[in-house]
Amino acid sequence: MRTFSTITDYLHACGLPAPAHPLLGFIDLEQTRANTVPADFSPAVRQFYTVWVKKNLKGSLHYGHQSYDFSTGVMGFTAPGQTVSVDASLDISNLSGWMLAFHPDLLLKHPLGQKIASYTFFSYAVHEALHLSAAEEAQLAGLLDGICTELARPIDGFSQDVIVAQLDVLLTYANRFYHRQFHTRRLPAHDLLTRFEAQVTAYFADQGEQPLPSVQHFADALQVSPAYLGDMLRALTGQSTQQHLHRALIEKAKHLLLNTSLSINETAFQLGFEYPQYFSRLFKSKTGLTPAAFRFSAQ
Repeated sequence: MRTFSTITDYLHACGLPAPAHPLLGFIDLEQTRANTVPADFSPAVRQFYTVWVKKNLKGSLHYGHQSYDFSTGVMGFTAPGQTVSVDASLDISNLSGWMLAFHPDLLLKHPLGQKIASYTFFSYAVHEALHLSAAEEAQLAGLLDGICTELARPIDGFSQDVIVAQLDVLLTYANRFYHRQFHTRRLPAHDLLTRFEAQVTAYFADQGEQPLPSVQHFADALQVSPAYLGDMLRALTGQSTQQHLHRALIEKAKHLLLNTSLSINETAFQLGFEYPQYFSRLFKSKTGLTPAAFRFSAQ
């Protein structure tokens, strides 16, 4: 597994010269097709962020349990430390698009350095890429032109501030487009919602003791990342994954409290709580009553 620690090393592997700015590099994928497979598709760890738009690949991109082609622009993101591996069987003879790579050090002392953690699409898997409309693709291209124009200028005391500001705008638009996708691609999203609800129902139907449900557990079962699952649920239902799980957990707790002779502590253990006081605290925060008071009120 190769590791690219700097933008310069990565561009060199792509057969490109060192970047004009050491912390940010631009790659025109159409001009670097011959080197794309060894540099970009083979498994590697990159210690920097990348934002890319790829199109005209002959093959398919898996998106959950479905697949979509690359005839239109597909946008993706990676964060430092992630392993990147794309199916090398894809035909890249007509590949076009671009990639922007930027090192975390570029964002130091800038608000974007903190804000970028809120962009959950950086934690998505490749199969959760963003499908762009022609208008969105054109808008991003215009923003990219501004960044490339600044990169072509001699570096001065304002260069980094200007570049980071432009990058901030580009990522803000990407965030808008990503959340738009949950509404315009309703069939895949609603299918995922239906399968999530079925998974939750089945999990809480188990009558034996089981661990507390985790977001990761359901994301793995649905073959998506926790971040993607959370964004989808918030877009369609207004609630996070954790809120959905807490609601189901409280409903099962109510059932146990009203229909079994289990003590409060035994109920907590049955639900997967290691410490009963945590169960009581969560139950009261969601219902306004302690478990004991809820059981008493139903008598």
